[in-house]
Amino acid sequence: RKRGKQEKGKQQKEDRQQKGDERQRKMDDEFGGSLTPPVSPYEIEGMETDVQCCRPPCFSCSLGQQDAGNPFSAEGYVASGSLNRLLLRLDPAPTGYDADTVDIFGFQWVTEMALVESPTLLFGLLRQQISHLEDLAQRGSCDFGNISSISIEADEIRQQCVNFLQYIKVFIFRYLEPPKEPDEQPPHPYEELEAQLPSLLVEELHTLTLFIGHLHQRPTNILANLSISNQGKVFAPSWHLVHLHLDIQWSVLEILHVLGEKMLGQVIYAHQFMNLTGQNLTNVSLFDDHCSNLLRDLLVLAVNKYTKVRPSEGLNICHYQCTCVKELWTLLIHLLDHRNKTSQTENFWSSLNNHLRNLLQERANGEGVRLSDATICKDPRGFSWWLVTHLAFLYTFDRNGNTQEKKLIENNWSFIEELLKLSVNVQNGILEEQLRMHLQCCLTLSDLWCVNINAVTILWEYYSKHLNSPFNIPWLGLQGMATVSKSPFALLEMTRACCRGDQTSNLYQSQNSFQLFLRILALQITKGQEGSGTHPWKQLKGRIYSKFHQRKMQELTELGLQNFLSLFLVLAEVAGMEDVVSRVSDLLDFLKPSLLSIAQQSLIWKGHFAFLLMYEEKNVDISFLATKLSTNFENVAKEFYLKTTDYTRKATLWPLLLTYIDAVQEVFENSSFLHLSEEKLLNQGFDLLYRACRESELNAALTFLQIVLARLRSVYKRSAQQPPVPSRSLPAPLVAKERHLAIASALWKNFFPFVKSERLSQTPSSQTADVAAGFTLLAMDMPGTAPSDLQPQPLVHMMQLFGWDDMVHPQLVSRYLSHLIQTSTLVDALKNLGCSSYQTFTIHSWFRCILQQHLNQPAGITDKTHTNTFSGRDALEQLTGLTRIVYKLPEMENLLSQSHLDQSTAKVEPKAALLTFIKAVGKTYTQLQTLGDKSSLASKALVYAGDILKYTKPYLANKGPNEGLQLLYWAVGCIVKHWAPILATSKSHQLLFCIIDRLLLPHTLFQQGTGLPPAMLSAIRDNLPLYLQGLATILGQIIVQAAYVKQQLRNVIQKYFERFLPLTGSGVANHPILLALCESTAVAQHQILRNTLVLVISENYLQFRSHAPPPRLAAILSFLFELLRRNQNSDAASEAKLLLPTVLKCLMLVNEPQVKKLTTEVMQCIIENCQSLTPSQVCPHLTSVLRQFIQEYFGIYDHQVYNIVEMVAVLNRDLVISLIPTLSKTLKETEHKQGLGRNNSQRHSYRRLLVHLGEEGQAEINKLEKDSD
Repeated sequence: RKRGKQEKGKQQKEDRQQKGDERQRKMDDEFGGSLTPPVSPYEIEGMETDVQCCRPPCFSCSLGQQDAGNPFSAEGYVASGSLNRLLLRLDPAPTGYDADTVDIFGFQWVTEMALVESPTLLFGLLRQQISHLEDLAQRGSCDFGNISSISIEADEIRQQCVNFLQYIKVFIFRYLEPPKEPDEQPPHPYEELEAQLPSLLVEELHTLTLFIGHLHQRPTNILANLSISNQGKVFAPSWHLVHLHLDIQWSVLEILHVLGEKMLGQVIYAHQFMNLTGQNLTNVSLFDDHCSNLLRDLLVLAVNKYTKVRPSEGLNICHYQCTCVKELWTLLIHLLDHRNKTSQTENFWSSLNNHLRNLLQERANGEGVRLSDATICKDPRGFSWWLVTHLAFLYTFDRNGNTQEKKLIENNWSFIEELLKLSVNVQNGILEEQLRMHLQCCLTLSDLWCVNINAVTILWEYYSKHLNSPFNIPWLGLQGMATVSKSPFALLEMTRACCRGDQTSNLYQSQNSFQLFLRILALQITKGQEGSGTHPWKQLKGRIYSKFHQRKMQELTELGLQNFLSLFLVLAEVAGMEDVVSRVSDLLDFLKPSLLSIAQQSLIWKGHFAFLLMYEEKNVDISFLATKLSTNFENVAKEFYLKTTDYTRKATLWPLLLTYIDAVQEVFENSSFLHLSEEKLLNQGFDLLYRACRESELNAALTFLQIVLARLRSVYKRSAQQPPVPSRSLPAPLVAKERHLAIASALWKNFFPFVKSERLSQTPSSQTADVAAGFTLLAMDMPGTAPSDLQPQPLVHMMQLFGWDDMVHPQLVSRYLSHLIQTSTLVDALKNLGCSSYQTFTIHSWFRCILQQHLNQPAGITDKTHTNTFSGRDALEQLTGLTRIVYKLPEMENLLSQSHLDQSTAKVEPKAALLTFIKAVGKTYTQLQTLGDKSSLASKALVYAGDILKYTKPYLANKGPNEGLQLLYWAVGCIVKHWAPILATSKSHQLLFCIIDRLLLPHTLFQQGTGLPPAMLSAIRDNLPLYLQGLATILGQIIVQAAYVKQQLRNVIQKYFERFLPLTGSGVANHPILLALCESTAVAQHQILRNTLVLVISENYLQFRSHAPPPRLAAILSFLFELLRRNQNSDAASEAKLLLPTVLKCLMLVNEPQVKKLTTEVMQCIIENCQSLTPSQVCPHLTSVLRQFIQEYFGIYDHQVYNIVEMVAVLNRDLVISLIPTLSKTLKETEHKQGLGRNNSQRHSYRRLLVHLGEEGQAEINKLEKDSD
């Protein structure tokens, strides 16, 4: 028999040898180098790799490059395939132990017989090597100098021990014969030893487990090596020791399993052990005891790890110190579950549950449950949750260590249900921070495992009694506090987050335990729907609904209502939506609004709107909920509107109303097609609400309306472009259009009346313009929905109401037009409606907006102060934007192109743009040739300006502000100057006369004791030149009413000449009338204005009263001097006739030095100007004036006359020479009248004059002397 066994073994050996030869040939082909030096490096590396691949598997947490991305080391039992071969009953080492002999602990042994012949010796050597390794570990902690050599020796010892353990598995698999029927022939001695081997192996393995002891009893410094992340090549002996301990622990289970499989399930008794001790020991009992001890060791290690875990980090920190411990857990899971299927033994979860139940049932003292001398579990429940959750993840690895995502994982719900009951047991004391961690673990397990309704039921029993609880964690601060959702969409988003099932890293901080329960509920129902069994919702529906009744609903606080709504939102999302919503509506009807706080009512509305948004997403009509909500809103709006409601109550109601507004806005923003009866949300309550709102409240309400209008137009346009082909995802075009028209009608009916009433407000909101623009575009898109008072052309009517009406505030108009005029579709619509004058009306509105930009600014506030405010800057920017838009109008571009004016500066600032526009109109008018074109432009110009004095009347009535008056007088002055030809026409007379009567010659100007306000007088002073120049031009072109205009011009000059004349001569150069004449203008205009001015001055300010000179003579003379000096008049003769007599009289009668000097200078200017017209001869007009002066005053003021004539002689000798006959004749006549003969004094003075006249004077002297002789 022995020979037959040897032959059989020999045959197996030859087969293995053949395989080895083939493998060797393949190696030789791949690595054909010589083994003798020199050996190339790649050959050495190849041989080392080949040797390494034959090494037996062992635990290793030093991951190399080949382990990148793998959960387990390639040298371990999982990745190397050792576990898979074990469970499939394959050879543990198919390519190893093929030789006749095997090296074990440095000795050569016969491969097929060593374990039978010397089992005790081999196990003794194993224990000896383990003891040696323990000595090295102790030495290595002190002898750092020789750590490298010690580490190498420790590695060799570990490899020898692992090699021996692997040899045992190989020997049992290959050479150990299964039990046979007893034979009559006496057995061979070897066969007897072979038959005793299984019993001896059980005894030796038992001895080995006792020898190495429990893992958790190892010293702390040894166990610490499991926590060291050492990726180097040199490991401490203690590292090898603790990992060898793991190898032995696992190998004992492997050997017992292989032995049991080889013995065909027959129980193996350790006879010798039983005879000596009297205790029962079998392979089965040893396996169970060792497995139990190993689980306890692993539990102790896990507890040591858990003591450092905070509840918030439970799922982020694993239960193992290193990947070797993780691999050992994985090996146990697969081995125990495999044995459960094949041998009906306890599976992994059952074995683990026994230990955890013992841990939970042990009566803990104040410090916790003591597992060992150094290990205390202070939180058995939390530890159980944490450990089971992390172990459940290990079920996702298959026997080869690969992840299986869709694998049906073995669950442990029975134990989890026990844990849940403990976690929510009020008697045990429930802390939110612990409960969150427990439920987070439960959520993870619900995702990994199959559906379990019992778990949900247990949790619901607890939370149904604690809906009002805040579920806060104090140490988390604000982050951990329960908060009420700000909006329906946020409430719905929270619901979606609960139903998505994804778990983020900060779930512990961001979600309270009730929200985690909702996640578990949603996940269980969702997974149940995917299965083929009974729908979980059918099992849960009654249990959840039965907890709510009228008393329960009335006991809910604000937080309770939040949790209630969150629960039913989750149910509506994952279960039957309409059934859940109907139930919620019925339950909320138990709550009377009068008994609820505003916060509670607001939350109920948010919840209803969240359900409504859910309806929108699932394309379900919202009539039921919308009607209910809008009715409640209208009731609150009525109370808010009533004057009997006090201010405090209104302030309390506003947040509730704002909740409704924001929620409706969210509905419109999130609705894809607006075809689900959204118009029912826009009821009459809004009209009441808007009329009762204050300014701050109105802004929010108008913003909402603006968004709704824009959304409706956007969806309406998109649906109009929708193809007529029906689709499940798109509503029928006719249905959508009908709903859109219904929404538009609701907006016109319940919102537009208030907007229309706001157009005449003196303090309009900017959003009023935005909303009005929205309604205008709505009238363009859906004209049939507009009210009857806007028909038949609602678009044009809307433009007239808000854009072209002079009664509307300018800021509202500028913002309104800025929105619309640049919209090409609106412009095309106006053209199609036949509104060809829209550009003219728009330009007029822009014109008015510029003039009225200071309308609401109080008098006395500077423009700088005004524009620093937000409203001031905003208005200016809006006006600037409108200016850019108006300048792009074709009508404006045509005017500017025809006038050939520089537009570079005009488009920057509104005032400069206005001046350019006024100039362009005036210049274009003068360039037109035909009477019809001129008449058309004149009519259009009057439309541009409009009733300018009517809409600027507030400036005059309020006598300010200064900026407003300045702008008004400047703009109208520019019109008078540059549109003078237009104002000269008969159709413009009304505007012209109004300008003169109201701006230049107001009634207060003629009233005694009253004067013009300083601001108005300043504006007139600054802009009077524009008016004078324009009036002079008009006077030159006007046909009808010319005398009236001429008289008014004289009146203007007369009223403002003295008002703006300085007290002294200094400063007269800046007189506005003088500035009007000094500016380069047309000759005819200049002549008319100058002649009128001189006439007014001569008649009113240079007249002597008897011998008394006129008042303020010096200032008047200074003015005349500046006038005559600066430019020459073509009609200087007329000026001389008017001015020179008075000037000569001043020289004669006034002795004040300043007046004398100024008079002389004026006289010089008059004479020079007149003489310049006839340089070749004496000016006869001067001669006539001087002759009359001599004849009139010589008899009384003879010496003064001679002195004045002498002064004239200095200026123009020829002029005085021409007067010699008159002088001589006057002298003689005077002497004759006196009757005293010759007057020697007069003749002496006359002779002194003649001396300065050259030959003619000498001749006259001789003649006088001859006459006297």
